[in-house]
Amino acid sequence: MPLCFAEPHASAIPVHIVGADAAEAVVAALPDGSRQWAASQGFTAALGQVLMLPDAQGGIAQVLVGYGTPQARVRGRFHLGAVARQLPKGDYRIASGLDGTALEEAALAWLLAGDQFDRYRKPAEKIAGLVAPEGIDAARITIIAQAEALTRDLINTPASDMGPEELEQAARDLADGHNATMDMTCGDDLLGANFPLIHAVGRASPRAPRLIDMRWGDTGPQLTLVGKGVCFDTGGLNIKPGASMGLMKKDMGGAATVLGLAQMIMALGLPLRLRVLIPAVENSIAGNAFRPQDILHSRKGLTVEINNTDAEGRLVLADALALADEESPDLVISMATLTGAARVAVGPDLAPFFTDHDDHAMAIADAARQVADPVWRLPFHEPYEAMIEPGIADLDNAPSGGMAGCITAALFLRRFVQSPYVHFDVYGWQPSAAPSRPKGGVGMGARALLAALPRLLKL
Repeated sequence: MPLCFAEPHASAIPVHIVGADAAEAVVAALPDGSRQWAASQGFTAALGQVLMLPDAQGGIAQVLVGYGTPQARVRGRFHLGAVARQLPKGDYRIASGLDGTALEEAALAWLLAGDQFDRYRKPAEKIAGLVAPEGIDAARITIIAQAEALTRDLINTPASDMGPEELEQAARDLADGHNATMDMTCGDDLLGANFPLIHAVGRASPRAPRLIDMRWGDTGPQLTLVGKGVCFDTGGLNIKPGASMGLMKKDMGGAATVLGLAQMIMALGLPLRLRVLIPAVENSIAGNAFRPQDILHSRKGLTVEINNTDAEGRLVLADALALADEESPDLVISMATLTGAARVAVGPDLAPFFTDHDDHAMAIADAARQVADPVWRLPFHEPYEAMIEPGIADLDNAPSGGMAGCITAALFLRRFVQSPYVHFDVYGWQPSAAPSRPKGGVGMGARALLAALPRLLKL
């Protein structure tokens, strides 16, 4: 559903955000009846505590929302999203207690709390509305919320309705909405266009593999986003067990995330040239599936020994990254649900990223803290390069031993890029509901990157 702020009006109910250290003073300043009501309800301003104060007609005069202690707040984010779902229908306005980035996060949290994936069920009732707080860029926050909703919807859609063709259509719809151009190379044409790895991974599926290529903007630095678009991953001939295959509709989460980020960039009209590359495939099983021990050629000319057909994401990304690098863009960013090792390392809530540029890493980390989109830098550790060199070919797609899996995957990808490069190994999934993040698909890293772009590209 569309996510937007309510229109301003005089009857919007004021919401006061109260830190635990200010609770006593705030309650003491209330009129007698309200003060007694707050005392009887035990209002202490604990994080997430909601106290609705009645007016003379039995309606809601104002709302006090507990903001807790700094120690409590840092153990989560989007706290106002949980509050928004507790309030009765109506429109509200944040009247006091927050400013700056905290106010921006609260406004975004409120909008995202209203997001729901209702393609296959009756929509739930809308949550309470929020009038855009004074002092924030309401248009920007709305754009960010709507782009995040796009990412979530794409990931949540099952593979029965989100194969390579449907992912292509989603990209076309986005391009059409922002006057972007789009090209696509499909099926056996991938071989003639020299995308052998994309073709090899997707050829066993009746749903033809393809490379999606979107462009927008004609001035400014060039940013190229590459998103892994494996619409379903059986593991190929190294078939996944059932428990591991259960969430593989989300294996196009990198593509969904870069499309969400692209929507933010285009809707905000950032002064740059944007290119989005998505290798869209389904890793299936058939007589023509690629096999363990096959040696495949890549667009860049490097050969790859296949030691596990379930390490397919790095293969399709390799051809797309090689294409991206041919233009020597100012920055290449790849996003992919690439390795389980990344989840073991940092869990589902952090987006690990890799870069050789310390200034890029600092820009992304600073921006992530500012916009409550947590990331963590992991190293392109040079001594592990030998682990991805099998001897019989230039590269090994799945080094044995199981050590440093997310690092070796990132090193593999780096072999295909000479331009300044950042790689994100995202999870793309919220395993249990949290404020403003229902269980299911979720964007990771896109808001941090958006906030970092002025430093990354000197905009």
